[in-house]
Amino acid sequence: MRFKDRTDAGRRLAALLQEYRGREGVVLALPRGGVPVGLEVARALDMPLDLVIARKIGHPDNPEYAIAAVTENGELAANPEEVERVDQDWYRRTVAAERQEAQRRHARYLGNRPAAAIAGRVAIVVDDGIATGLTVTAALMDVRRRKPSRLVLAVPVAPRETANRLSRLVDDFIAVGTPEYFMGAVGAYYSDFGQVTDEEVAAILAGARATEPAT
Repeated sequence: MRFKDRTDAGRRLAALLQEYRGREGVVLALPRGGVPVGLEVARALDMPLDLVIARKIGHPDNPEYAIAAVTENGELAANPEEVERVDQDWYRRTVAAERQEAQRRHARYLGNRPAAAIAGRVAIVVDDGIATGLTVTAALMDVRRRKPSRLVLAVPVAPRETANRLSRLVDDFIAVGTPEYFMGAVGAYYSDFGQVTDEEVAAILAGARATEPAT
């Protein structure tokens, strides 16, 4: 299984979500990489595109290794064994700083646009793939708190063990692939996995808003 790029991944993912077309719902992408994927899903399902923003807390000795994640609204998912081993003052400062960064990104991407109404609607959380799952866990906690009628997690690829764990947090889990032997990084499943910029995210969201039907 390999995707040409995030657009290809989004189209292939959207094909598996057609049962939700025509339902009242919203697609919530995790920036930055989840936004191009979410755009294709939102288009295919005729749903508005919005964001759920979560920030990884990396280990102080290895920032790429996630020990926790926090959303702009303060929902926190953590690996308790790893958190216990780090300096607690550093951890509290970092969680606060990353929450502020999530809030800054919300303003950068969405300006003063209010958060999408989720209560009583289908909420489809989309990313470009999952590795450890901490960031998306925080995002799911945030969305669940807003009381959707149905919470769906949809991704192109996730390790099977992670997929099994996350499926217990949602009403429906959809993936193009859940390999038992994961290649270590989401980018390994893409031919083009270039970084998505802040400017691209803002432009995608602006374009999506312009094509949404008036309410």
